[in-house]
Amino acid sequence: MQWVADWGYAGVCLLMAMESSVIPVPSEVVVPPAAIVASQEGAAMSFWGVVLAGTVGSYLGSCCMYVCALLVGRPFILKFGKYFFMPAHKVETAEIFMRNYSTAGIFFARFLPVIRHLISIPAGLARVNFLTFSLATITGSAIWCTVLAWFGDKVGSEHPGILGDPEALVAAVKAESHLVVLGVLLLAVLYSVMKYLTRKK
Repeated sequence: MQWVADWGYAGVCLLMAMESSVIPVPSEVVVPPAAIVASQEGAAMSFWGVVLAGTVGSYLGSCCMYVCALLVGRPFILKFGKYFFMPAHKVETAEIFMRNYSTAGIFFARFLPVIRHLISIPAGLARVNFLTFSLATITGSAIWCTVLAWFGDKVGSEHPGILGDPEALVAAVKAESHLVVLGVLLLAVLYSVMKYLTRKK
């Protein structure tokens, strides 16, 4: 929250670039707070500005991973990836997902935990057309950022001035917790489907 409040769009963009790389920064704790900040009267940010900054950040982080995979190759990633939050089993899971679903896999991966952070690596290893990779990544990221920003905007709009009262912020989020629960359940189902589709035969 402090990064977003101090750095504005640049903070959102940087954090989301990290989220789309191997650095474990969940987008769920970046975009909603930014949208809450944007929903406050006199804020320097706007709803669509947050969505755009998040999408750009996601794309930049994904491009970095794509290019790295393209340059260093699979043997290097499997051998040394564990030192950069990329254990071999996670990379192989992303590879299976990528091999099974190609361009659609890049798009839908933006909504899946674990795969979301790593899908750019097998895309780079497979030398997926960069324009195709870019379109799928930008579209998926934009939709995901819009959903997260909508939740943050809803909390911020219904509770103006909430940023100055941490206890009120927690209470407001709890009041909207049914949306969080539904989101968690959806992610759980998607994760289970992903595990089933990428199981070893």
